[in-house]
Amino acid sequence: MKYKMGAITIGQSPRTDVVPEMLPHLGPDVEVIQAGALDGLEYEEILEMKPQEGDYVLVSTLRDGRSVKFAEKQILPRLQTCIDKLEQEGADIIVFICTGTFPDVFHSTRPLIYPQKLLHSVVPLLTKTGKIGVVIPDADQIDQTIEKWRGSGLEAIPTPFSPYEERDLTLSGLENLKTNDVDLIVMDCIGYTTSMKEQIVRETEKPVILARTLVARILGELSRI
Repeated sequence: MKYKMGAITIGQSPRTDVVPEMLPHLGPDVEVIQAGALDGLEYEEILEMKPQEGDYVLVSTLRDGRSVKFAEKQILPRLQTCIDKLEQEGADIIVFICTGTFPDVFHSTRPLIYPQKLLHSVVPLLTKTGKIGVVIPDADQIDQTIEKWRGSGLEAIPTPFSPYEERDLTLSGLENLKTNDVDLIVMDCIGYTTSMKEQIVRETEKPVILARTLVARILGELSRI
């Protein structure tokens, strides 16, 4: 069954660093169309969205490759605009290219897929002790990450590592992942790549879940009905 998948990035589209790695798992009958919450904005405008104390922090990338950090509340209306745009372009299903937690404020005539909900449905089933390592883009996300996974009944041990500004985890980051007695490691950002996952698997010898491929494999089932 052929279908058109709308993909929304919280940064700028197109996400040429993400979608190509998802495509092989989506199946041959899927066309991906994209929209970005920060599309059309200048860098200086985005800097004005910086998080304040108490804000839910998001991290993404711009079309020119620069990494940006901003408050989720600043982009909520722009995300709805992305949904409307993708619907008008004929999307059969719409997926957020972000593992963050979003409020239930969006309206759509198409199914909206949130990677966070997929991860938090699957990961608890794969743990024995309920303790997991979680790789996140920024240290400012540590507290919200602990709270987010606590809501799914798990104890998260966060390790900050930007998928946009660093090529390899630091020694201290790897030690944090290796020495903590966790059942598995979740790479909790769509920006992380398969090569980054391979590095962590190699260095920690622990099971690692990569958000972008987990989401793509699940969505790929739709093209095989």
